Amino acid sequence: MSRIAIIGAGAWGTGLAIVLGRKQNHAVRLWANEPEVCQSIAKSHVNEHFLPGFTLPDSITATNDLSHALQAAEIVVSVMPSQHCRSLFIGMAADVRPETLFVSCTKGLEDGTLLRMTEVIADVLKTHKFTPRVGALSGPSFAKEVARGDPTAVTVASVDSELARTVQDAFNDSRFRVYTNDDVIGVELGGALKNIIAIAAGVCSGLGLGHNSAAALITRGLAEIARLTVACGGRLDTMAGLAGLGDLVLTCTGDLSRNRAVGIELGKGRKLPDIIADMHGTVAEGIFTTKAAVGLATKKGIEMPITEQMYAILENGKSPQTAIEDLMTRVAKREG
Repeated sequence: MSRIAIIGAGAWGTGLAIVLGRKQNHAVRLWANEPEVCQSIAKSHVNEHFLPGFTLPDSITATNDLSHALQAAEIVVSVMPSQHCRSLFIGMAADVRPETLFVSCTKGLEDGTLLRMTEVIADVLKTHKFTPRVGALSGPSFAKEVARGDPTAVTVASVDSELARTVQDAFNDSRFRVYTNDDVIGVELGGALKNIIAIAAGVCSGLGLGHNSAAALITRGLAEIARLTVACGGRLDTMAGLAGLGDLVLTCTGDLSRNRAVGIELGKGRKLPDIIADMHGTVAEGIFTTKAAVGLATKKGIEMPITEQMYAILENGKSPQTAIEDLMTRVAKREG
């Protein structure tokens, strides 16, 4: 029996719990920050707050106690919002062991430090205890469709090949296919940066623009994601895979995309604080990642015009119409 702790009981964490709970040889503890989530799961085996309509397998138990969730866990799956990753791992440090395998499923960058989530985890645990064995799981995977059992393919990336194979075996089944990869930088940056482009795609939709605009945005968005990824040490071929192009297309076009939904509302003229207030505790990671992405691009000397315009919209209240015009009237150049 494998003991697995999932830290974060939002829609994505709950969807992953359902995947793991389908296997008879897993005992899954799902940590939730919200007491009402644990109460809902204990009462009806449904996370009514974040993923209503989907029954969790009996092998899953929910808890608000971090220490209890982590007790004897062999694999820790990290699914909290990026802005809470550091503080939660500081709180977890006393209850994890050097042999524990860590899998980050959070798609974001840490504001201020510009670190990817596996780097945040390593930074915390090296300071407090040990150098962790860590990987990142990413790819085109809406939580509702994963929970429903729709065929889904993702990738787990780690320089630790044994960890990658173990995580692959833990998650893999007939409805959730897991590939392995050793490009952690590419997989994490692809997952984080695509959220920014998805907000931009939503802006186009909110402005009433058509498929030409969306196709151009996705293509040029992928180009700037790839430029930054390579500058940070990731591989270009990863951008053509599940954690790159696959996740980008899904998040930019799918109706279940929270980031795209935020962009649609921005394109319609709504203000960001009002949009966030209507999200009822759910998170669109692109809102928090954009500032860090601009900082990382500046640090690496990489031009990211779409990301820069999204930063101007999100942080400075720039008009979406003006941002689109500024993108289109930039100096013409060679594609690349």
